[in-house]
Amino acid sequence: MGDTSRRTIVQGLGAGMLAAIAGSAAGQARRAGGDRKLGYAIVGLGGYATRQIMPQFRNCAHSQLVALVSGSPDKRARYAAEYGIPAANLYDYRSFDRIRDNPAIDIVYVVLPNSMHAEYSIRAAQAGKHVMCEKPMAVSAAECEAMIAASRKAGRLLMIGYRSRFEAHNRLAIDLARSGHVGPTKIITAEHGFNAQPGQWRLDRPMSGGGSLMDIGIYSLNAVRYLTGEEPVAVTALESTDRRDPRFRNVEDRIDFMLRFPSGIVANCVSSYSSNHNGYRVIGTDGYIDLEPATSYEGQRMTVRKGGKTVPQTPPPANQFVGQLDHLSECIKTGRKPIVAGEEGLADLRVMEAIYRSAREGRTIAMPPRA
Repeated sequence: MGDTSRRTIVQGLGAGMLAAIAGSAAGQARRAGGDRKLGYAIVGLGGYATRQIMPQFRNCAHSQLVALVSGSPDKRARYAAEYGIPAANLYDYRSFDRIRDNPAIDIVYVVLPNSMHAEYSIRAAQAGKHVMCEKPMAVSAAECEAMIAASRKAGRLLMIGYRSRFEAHNRLAIDLARSGHVGPTKIITAEHGFNAQPGQWRLDRPMSGGGSLMDIGIYSLNAVRYLTGEEPVAVTALESTDRRDPRFRNVEDRIDFMLRFPSGIVANCVSSYSSNHNGYRVIGTDGYIDLEPATSYEGQRMTVRKGGKTVPQTPPPANQFVGQLDHLSECIKTGRKPIVAGEEGLADLRVMEAIYRSAREGRTIAMPPRA
């Protein structure tokens, strides 16, 4: 791939990528409802919320942090002081429903253990608030459907926290893969895992809903869906878990799963709590698109091999956390549907349930068409 070709990819597709992330321009936002930053309430003050999400509000153009919900008085006081949150905007889980009376709160961001996602997303919608919910959306497809129904009934938006959809390298990979830059896609490999340490809620099924698949494995699954733009028609899976390991008392360690798509693309995926990897490769007839790491908080690296040459790709930077937060705010202002609405989370849960079923029954599971 020559320099001209490389510049064309980065400048052309990169510009489109940034436009998709940024959404409407400031003038459009003003016409749709003013320049006021929409207020987020963060529900759950664990490490992901406090170290990754909350610090990014200072970089947002359309979003601000206005309220906190936590069962810990110490955490509420500490982060309220750090972010200048007034006492009237601090809630515990018993007082949570009082958010309906607070006009400063436009959006509730649910960053709780998986088993609590449905309850607090539904209660937030019933309180008249838009909802951002972390992935996986819930612990079952039925819970996802209930969350979607609650937001529709309330006339509010529901978005799932798929931050990688707003990350520059992943956006470019989507454009390249779907446009056939390295020829029609034939195979995708996606592998995500880490060495899980004991004593975490993610290793307790009542809280997590499952093991590695309900945590790190969703990155492999969601990646192959957004890289293809298709829904799988068949799922085959194999679980490998050493039950002598106390970490895996009631959750799975590793699941290898293969997805077959309508176009003939086959995706081979790994989800693991005992091996460390974060990457995917899209293999076409003329080469490949490789990201390693692919979906980390930072440090993504991308190479494209075509015409016998392997060339690094560095798209224009875009903060995935800011992009995610502002995307929902802009969608509310402009009346657009989020690119990762509740239906996206439901689609993942339906496939995850099929993966678990395939591993349990030892057979390939046919997927019904997406409604």
